[in-house]
Amino acid sequence: MTPIPFGRFLLFERVAIGGMAEVYAAVRWDDEAGRLYAVKRILPSLTDDRELVRMFLDEARVAVQLDHPGIVPVHELGKLGGGYYIAMDYVAGRDLRSVAARFRAVGAPVPLEVVAHVVSEAADALDHAHRGRAADGRELRVVHRDVSPANVLVGLDGHVRVIDFGIAQAAHRSAGGGAGGGAGGVLRGKFGYMSPEMVRGLPVDRRSDVFALGVVLHELLSGQRLFTGATELAVMERVRAAQVPPPSASNRGVPPELDRAALRALAREPEDRFGWASELRDALRPWARPLGPEPRAALARLMAAWFPDALGEEADRRARGLASLARGAS
Repeated sequence: MTPIPFGRFLLFERVAIGGMAEVYAAVRWDDEAGRLYAVKRILPSLTDDRELVRMFLDEARVAVQLDHPGIVPVHELGKLGGGYYIAMDYVAGRDLRSVAARFRAVGAPVPLEVVAHVVSEAADALDHAHRGRAADGRELRVVHRDVSPANVLVGLDGHVRVIDFGIAQAAHRSAGGGAGGGAGGVLRGKFGYMSPEMVRGLPVDRRSDVFALGVVLHELLSGQRLFTGATELAVMERVRAAQVPPPSASNRGVPPELDRAALRALAREPEDRFGWASELRDALRPWARPLGPEPRAALARLMAAWFPDALGEEADRRARGLASLARGAS
């Protein structure tokens, strides 16, 4: 694509597009080192949708108050050309969808120690969000509400990061609509990763995120989608019932302790789950020990082996960013 001047940034490649926004790899005019940024801007067709704009702005307002290596930092929130944008760190890596798809393609399960490490790291990031406080000391009580494989990134550097707080709910926010959804009680998020209480339109708290992360854990262990159906309604009914087989029913290599952790996270009633994401983290961390004393370095080596073209692709992307910056400045 032809690079697009965009305020202090130069957008040189669109790397993702979703239902609400598009994300570009970008460089900044005043950064001669050519550091890469991810600039997320709301789709032009949605700039008049007040609810989606509010959700988009809330993502930045929530993320900027959270300081954790597992949450991508936001550097700038602005409005340009009638549309809003967020500028954050660019993360070179793959989301969990891609990791799971890679193993499905070769007919093998994701190694247990990798599953345990990645999900425990995501749980640690979510726990930080759940316990976060504003600058004045108020509890933020953030609930991500859209935890899914697409929103957990495994970096080529071995870091695990949770992204996309676009439909997060925070206690200090005065939002309209039902407790379980967006404005007017409209459900937001991916149906197969919702909690039973969200599907039922009941209030949600941090334990809803625990359930969603439990779905991610179960799917990585079993190698299969957990809640499926011919229609969205059928998926929602299965989530509502939350009748979950142990992961070992599909993958005999899963030990009983990991079965128990997954099933506790996936309990239908919130009071029967782990009370905090940190409890799920602590249940999983012993199973990550085979990665060794430096699990992030070990995961970085594995990512390089699993995605052998990724490092070269990212080097090419950075070179294109630098070249775009040089041409734009000339």
